[in-house]
Amino acid sequence: MSNFDVDLFVIGAGSGGVRASRIAAGYGARVMVAEEYRVGGTCVIRGCVPKKLMVYASRYAEDFKDAAGFGWDVPEPRFDWTAFTRNMHKEVDRLEGIYRTNLDKAGVEIVDSRAVIEDPHTVRILKTGERIRARYILVAVGAHPTLEPIIPGGDLGITSNEVFHLKELPERILVIGGGYIAVEFAGVFAGLGSRVTLLHRGDKLLRGFDEDVRDALGAAYAHRGIDLALSRTVHRLDKVPDGIAATLSDGTVLTVDQVLVATGRRPNTANLGLEDVGVSLDEVGAVIVDGYSQTIIPSIYAVGDVTNRANLTPIAIREGHAFADTVFGDGPTMVDHELIPTAVFSTPEIGVIGCSEGAARERYGEIDVYKTSFRPMKGTLSGNHERVLMKLIVEKATDKVVGVHIISPDAGEMIQLAGVAVTMGATKADFDRTVAVHPTAAEELVTMRTPFVVKKPVDVG
Repeated sequence: MSNFDVDLFVIGAGSGGVRASRIAAGYGARVMVAEEYRVGGTCVIRGCVPKKLMVYASRYAEDFKDAAGFGWDVPEPRFDWTAFTRNMHKEVDRLEGIYRTNLDKAGVEIVDSRAVIEDPHTVRILKTGERIRARYILVAVGAHPTLEPIIPGGDLGITSNEVFHLKELPERILVIGGGYIAVEFAGVFAGLGSRVTLLHRGDKLLRGFDEDVRDALGAAYAHRGIDLALSRTVHRLDKVPDGIAATLSDGTVLTVDQVLVATGRRPNTANLGLEDVGVSLDEVGAVIVDGYSQTIIPSIYAVGDVTNRANLTPIAIREGHAFADTVFGDGPTMVDHELIPTAVFSTPEIGVIGCSEGAARERYGEIDVYKTSFRPMKGTLSGNHERVLMKLIVEKATDKVVGVHIISPDAGEMIQLAGVAVTMGATKADFDRTVAVHPTAAEELVTMRTPFVVKKPVDVG
């Protein structure tokens, strides 16, 4: 008789934990999953899904303006924050129900409680005190946003958790940060009509992205009326009669209704029992794992944002699936974190896979760069002057496309398919012999023929 109550105990029912649970159960494993908040995790409950719904909502204002150029007489639109958020949360509730149903259909037992690890094979359920013996334990608890760095009055700010539960749309909002989350929410609130200040300590947004993309987004956001407060930080926040006063590093005092802090996230490993049983954590608290998501304790694995490898929902899903294949499917599987197509749902949208121009020069040496910038066809009648940027990075020695960068409406949709080609090792010649779909913006990806030449300064000495 087995000494274990279950074959797998999963702590955390987010994207990675749910996928691992379902696949493992499909292999015949007895699976139990514990979730202390809501099934679906950050992505479904307070991340990707509700955020994308907010992005959609924010873009209608521009659509109404564009419609006039195409002959539509659109009355003055009015946005109802209460109606929108009610519908948004209704959809989140529906999706959580689907996640629960799918786990139930797969034969996975759900425990609505926090769980902690007591030894390499024992998990304690806090709500009941019950101890469960598991052959394997999977940690899939994700990460949480932080109000860092700590400043006086910093608790007046909100994070990307609370932003979905605002009672009213702020007239004035300060967004702090320069990464995905800050950029996306700055675009959302600007589209919904708020006066937005986007503050970032760096001189450009989206550190690590291609420089042309960073420049194009900065220009587009400035054109949209977003106040870019770059190369600055916040020294303190104070409650004042008409809102929150933010004192900036240059001495400026900005009064707003809300301050959204999007400066980083940390793994949810505190008080989980990991260190007590010998699991190694890094300096930010992330679980250290090998290529198969295994910790130094053979029976304990971890996937998703809690490992701080590539903090994206599709990666957590892939890691969860690979874990189940490896441990229960007799098919050792590693996830390739090298080529990851990704989108930033700013407005305009960004899609990226592979190396930036700078990274490609360091890695490959000789490269060719193809790029184009143009006003999309829709803008010719609408009067919208926003531009599209497309850029291909090609390794000269092999002709392989090693980077694709797009800033354009529907860039996320484009990069998903471009990602297939790049992942397969497509060459520039493969792109060239692909027939263009006309008239589309995406056709530019297969019609660029002449490498961009960087002009060197003329030596007049």
